Amino acid sequence: MLALSRKKNEAIVIGNNIEITVLEVRGDQVKLGIAAPKEVPIYRKEVYAQIQKENEQAVEISGLDQFKKMMG
Repeated sequence: MLALSRKKNEAIVIGNNIEITVLEVRGDQVKLGIAAPKEVPIYRKEVYAQIQKENEQAVEISGLDQFKKMMG
């Protein structure tokens, strides 16, 4: 992990087309702005983890359904 210090209105660039800017710092909260191409999905980590979990469950259910069809 790369750890960087940034102040309000300072940014970092990832690759050639993603820019993350510190918009506001208030207490222990930091507000970030992210500029990226529309085709790049951006999620909060907890939302991404939930999506992954739901996808895994869907694959398991789909696999079980296919197995049942093969057996029956």
